[in-house]
Amino acid sequence: MVTLPKLNDLGFFEIRLESIGGLGANLAGKMLAEAGVTGVGLNGVSFSSYGSEKKGSPVKAHIRFCDNETNIRDNSPVERPHVVGIFHESLSKTVNVISGIYEDSLVLVNSNKTPEELKEKMKLLGGTMAVVDATGISLEEKNRTNMAMLGALFRLCDFLDPESMKSVIRKSLEKKYPQAVAPALKTFERGYNEVTFQTFGLPEGQQMPTFVRQDTPVLGYATQPMGGVITNPGNSILKDLSISRAGMMPHFADDKCIHCAACDNVCPDFCFVWEEQPDKKGRPQMFLQGIDYQYCKGCLKCVRACPTDALSSAREEDGYADEHRTPHRFELA
Repeated sequence: MVTLPKLNDLGFFEIRLESIGGLGANLAGKMLAEAGVTGVGLNGVSFSSYGSEKKGSPVKAHIRFCDNETNIRDNSPVERPHVVGIFHESLSKTVNVISGIYEDSLVLVNSNKTPEELKEKMKLLGGTMAVVDATGISLEEKNRTNMAMLGALFRLCDFLDPESMKSVIRKSLEKKYPQAVAPALKTFERGYNEVTFQTFGLPEGQQMPTFVRQDTPVLGYATQPMGGVITNPGNSILKDLSISRAGMMPHFADDKCIHCAACDNVCPDFCFVWEEQPDKKGRPQMFLQGIDYQYCKGCLKCVRACPTDALSSAREEDGYADEHRTPHRFELA
């Protein structure tokens, strides 16, 4: 049996996966735990926590490993992870994805940025920042993001056996989806080989943030605002669906648009911005101005509905949505 590199006070090595629905983090957590139990003889458990069970909503998967002599009687979420796997870089906009980490924890991010760039973006003080372009690999191999992330996790958690993971992949897929086995294995191997990482020490004189339990109320009797002020109004104008995009987004070419509104008919979130203008004969007509990417979750229904080449799907690049966003002009009473 292998020896775990670190243990908490209860004798567990803990991993937390931060993701959105549709990227396969729940399945990845189950497969990771199974590979640890059947492959290297550890005790292990995996479970997930999420709100609404739908594509694009935040999801967490929790994995605990320990030796055979330690019983797992803790089913609470992993709040002090030794390893964090972040399946969607944009989650850091709304979720504290690195909450509870130690100064020597390992953070793996699905991104094409460098570890130095992500250290600044995630506000990581100390630890190891690892990066793998899991979305790019999965698109090239026509497979799932979770397989590339699993490959990277096995490279970073060297107490796990990658060959046992390949056996789990075969067992999970070969009966129902035999055609998916070879692409999944290739995606796993590429994630294993293409992950890069860098370790950062704590800056002199600084300490890691004080750990705060997840169930600690943000607004209590001593911290709530005076007068019952609503600090987070439930208004759809303020919603930001950019964290729901799973790597692809629509691009709009104004010169090819015939303003037929086929895209607007299928868009579930009213992302398209229209303006009334005179047509060639001076008659009023609605013309498409662009896309408000704040509300676009990348479902690409508009691309499939477009009868011309005005809308096309493309890999999301950092900063593109902000640069090309056409904001809605809301009139608030």
